[in-house]
Amino acid sequence: MQESVIYQDILQKGLEQGLEQGLNQGKKQEAIAMIMRPITRRFGSLEPDVRDRIDALATAQLEDLNEALFDFTEVTDLVTWLASR
Repeated sequence: MQESVIYQDILQKGLEQGLEQGLNQGKKQEAIAMIMRPITRRFGSLEPDVRDRIDALATAQLEDLNEALFDFTEVTDLVTWLASR
C-alpha cells in the first residue's frame, strides 16, 4: 500500500500542509517576540490578559500592531488598540 501512487500523493500533501502550518506558526511567534521587545521596554511588564490578547492576534494584525506602536504613548493606547480588533 505504501508504494501506491495515491498513498504517496496523500502523504506528500499531508507533509506539505504540515510544513506550511509550522512555518506560519513560526512566523507568528517571531512577530510576537519582535513586538513584545519594544512594548516591554516602553511600558514594562504587561498584565496577563493584555499579553493573551496580543498572542491571539493573527499575523496580519501583529504586523498592524507593529506599525501602530509608534503612535502609542502609554499602555492604555495599546489596550484601546487591542479592544478595537
